[in-house]
Amino acid sequence: MANEPFNIVSTYRRLLAEDEDLTMPVAAIEALIQGLANTPASTVSETLDLVSKLTAQLKQSIPNSISLSAGTDLFQQYLISNLQRPSDRGDFDQIRAHLVQNGKLFVERAKAARETIAGFGRHFIRDGDVVLTNGGSRVVGSLLRSAAESSNNRGSIRFKVIYVISPNKTAMEDESTANIAALRERDIPVATIPSTAVAYCIGQVTQCFVGAEGVVENGGIVSRMGTYQIGMLAKAAGKPFYVVSESHKFVRLYPINQQDLGIEQDVVDFRTAKGSVKDDEGAERSERDEGVADMEGKEGAGGKAAICEPHEAVDYTPPHLISGIITESGVLLPSAVSEELIKIWF
Repeated sequence: MANEPFNIVSTYRRLLAEDEDLTMPVAAIEALIQGLANTPASTVSETLDLVSKLTAQLKQSIPNSISLSAGTDLFQQYLISNLQRPSDRGDFDQIRAHLVQNGKLFVERAKAARETIAGFGRHFIRDGDVVLTNGGSRVVGSLLRSAAESSNNRGSIRFKVIYVISPNKTAMEDESTANIAALRERDIPVATIPSTAVAYCIGQVTQCFVGAEGVVENGGIVSRMGTYQIGMLAKAAGKPFYVVSESHKFVRLYPINQQDLGIEQDVVDFRTAKGSVKDDEGAERSERDEGVADMEGKEGAGGKAAICEPHEAVDYTPPHLISGIITESGVLLPSAVSEELIKIWF
């Protein structure tokens, strides 16, 4: 048992299963920290090589690795900047232990970011507002609960929530159910609608709040399927469309369109009486990664990329549809995302 090799994928999945409040980037960082602590490495080169291999292994095994890529790349950059810096802490083992401890501190701060965001975001909800949201975003749920508690304390802010839910029950919809129940317990009226009714309801909505799996370089977001159409409808109706996200979800990805996310999704599956018709333009699929800076290694050992399950499908919402991004650092315009990434990486 003691000689059993460290498994980054099972560790990542176990962390997510054990802590329902853990985001994918933070789970990825925590898994890398455990890998670093449990796998021997005696030099800077060995340590960086180990983290690089564990990261590639994790990305290959998870069909939609956009969100976790934000965490793994952030941790790699943290290691590079610290290991290559002169230190007076003694031998390499001490330096390595110090880095692991600091990594754990980062994880704790990342978990605490949600409450900070809720504190910023609740001021966007005013008396009489009707908020539209979708999915089971925990940070959006935290923001709405914070606004509800503020409403009860001050007695002056009364708002309603419209939740867009899918008829197909998934883990994300279970989170939606928990958020809806928590709001109703706080005397906030909540209506649930299918995605097909968003256009019908958008006229009575005052603003939209959505979560994100990743905030990309140009200020757009990658989020659960259907977010893009909510953004389009909100823009057409002149309604503010806010993204609520922790800054550790900022990812080095610059998609041009929906097919340029660096992951495989069979959302459009053409079929005939003989079955599914797969396009044989392999070159086109392989070229989808051109604008992707950090999604290398998506293909497994067999050379075939893992394909997302239908309930895991995501879409890309471009920055011109987004009114603001609420983070633990404050409220950002989409154009400021690239500046934040430059601060992190350069």
